Amino acid sequence: MTNKLKIVIAQINVMVGDIDANAEKIIAWAHQARDQHQADLVLFPELTLTGYPPEDLLLRPSLKTRIDRALQRLQQNISGVAIVVGCPLQDGADLFNAAVLISEGKILHRYYKQHLPNYQVFDEKRYFTPDGLGHVSDDNAAEQSPMVVNFQGVGVALSICEDIWFPEPMAKAKAQGAELMLNLNASPFHQDKHQERSETLRQRFQESPMPIVYANMVGGQDELVFDGGSMLCDQHGDLCFIAPFFAEGLFPVEFQYGGAESKVNRLEVVAGSLAANKAELSDDAKLYEALKLGLRDYIDKNRFKGVVLGLSGGIDSALTLAIAVDALGADRVEAVMMPFHYTSQMSLEDAEAEAQALGVRYRVLPIADIYAAFMSTLDPVFAGLENNEKDKTLENLQARCRGVVLMALSNKQGHMVLTTGNKSEMAVGYATLYGDMVGGFNALKDVYKTKVFSLAMYRNSLAKTPLIPQRVIDRPPSAELAPNQVDEDSLPPYSELDRILELYIEYDYSAYAIANEGFDLATVEHILRLVDLNQYKRSQAPIGVRVTRRGFGKDRRYPITCRWPVGD
Repeated sequence: MTNKLKIVIAQINVMVGDIDANAEKIIAWAHQARDQHQADLVLFPELTLTGYPPEDLLLRPSLKTRIDRALQRLQQNISGVAIVVGCPLQDGADLFNAAVLISEGKILHRYYKQHLPNYQVFDEKRYFTPDGLGHVSDDNAAEQSPMVVNFQGVGVALSICEDIWFPEPMAKAKAQGAELMLNLNASPFHQDKHQERSETLRQRFQESPMPIVYANMVGGQDELVFDGGSMLCDQHGDLCFIAPFFAEGLFPVEFQYGGAESKVNRLEVVAGSLAANKAELSDDAKLYEALKLGLRDYIDKNRFKGVVLGLSGGIDSALTLAIAVDALGADRVEAVMMPFHYTSQMSLEDAEAEAQALGVRYRVLPIADIYAAFMSTLDPVFAGLENNEKDKTLENLQARCRGVVLMALSNKQGHMVLTTGNKSEMAVGYATLYGDMVGGFNALKDVYKTKVFSLAMYRNSLAKTPLIPQRVIDRPPSAELAPNQVDEDSLPPYSELDRILELYIEYDYSAYAIANEGFDLATVEHILRLVDLNQYKRSQAPIGVRVTRRGFGKDRRYPITCRWPVGD
């Protein structure tokens, strides 16, 4: 006799801290999976009840009460289908990152995360206690081994995110009779992350052969973006299903068992039961979607009406505008051109063309009079003080005039200011505090300049006519704060600069190690000195979407006051 087991992956976007609303969403999605897909079990991601990462909300005295109340609500209101849901659980003096199996009003099984990540953006050891055994409820303790629960005749094991990156949890579960691994995740996006996850699942299968259902969260949370891409590793170790990236959804996976048994696995994926896999997104497409989702969720979850940004006619602000419109809709985006004496006619024309192509509200607010008012006050103070090429006072004043204008519009209209600087500029300090750094969020904060060009061309490729004029992409980058100014007056070409920055910021190469990659040592030391000296600026910068292995946020926590040798 052949039996079937249908598991539905709930690739869900929840709100950090809103435990009651998250519980209601879990109930609704569980019933939808039951009614539309005839699910036997719905698999939700890691810490679905609190959202991820809850950070110091986990230290709140009311946490246990709120989680207990939410779990009771799930038990009372979900019927006809089982769920596995991630949540924090208090056990004595310890707090665990847990997965709970609930069926027909009872908690059948509890699992506590064994491996706690404490690197990059993760600091779970600050909050949770690791566990190596797994836990069961009193109701079914006699029927279960510590890590495996018998669910409809199948030995099911649970694991949580980081556990799948180590061989031991799978091996222990296999030794205790597990036939299926359900893995709950809140795995944030960075470039190439999906490939790393895929290779990890294949490696775990080779070590402990059993199918793996991998459920990942989706959505933006401050600087993090969770990209979904939930997966099924079948009885042969093949990734036979990958859920869409950057989108919520319910995705059924069906197994059969009890017939002719495989030599390795009794469970087999039912042929033809999986949704068709969408075409794999290109690297630029994934990156663009991550930026959109991160921006959209930050604005919507924080209840901003919309955004306003300075549109300079350059490529960074043009790309930011396109991302904002794609994320929020043109009616929630305002662009402001703030020309000065050094603003070229090309910039004026290109900014207007971009705004018109994207259909946003567009203003031109010159800053010459504002600048003159500042200077009339400052001229007596500046009299007799040296003003040379290294004196950036007047350039910074232009940027700060623009910042004042944008913040005034923000305060009056309730729209958040988007900053538009890229990672290359933020790395070397080519940004003005309280000027072009003014704002609440920066979509391009973790995007190198070379990738900005690539994304601009990608976005143009999606439109019938280019949204970003080609000459904006082709022209030498310039802040236009001085006559005939271009970025490469004081920086190496961005193709060279970005590789130096990547090696230093993301891989911790020393100056000599970077020079050994084919770069001039003096140039490398100059760039690294700029990175180190400008930590104080980055510490005051708005947050932005993290898309690389190591962004300027939770990943990279360097002291401001420091005398570490440059480039060492």
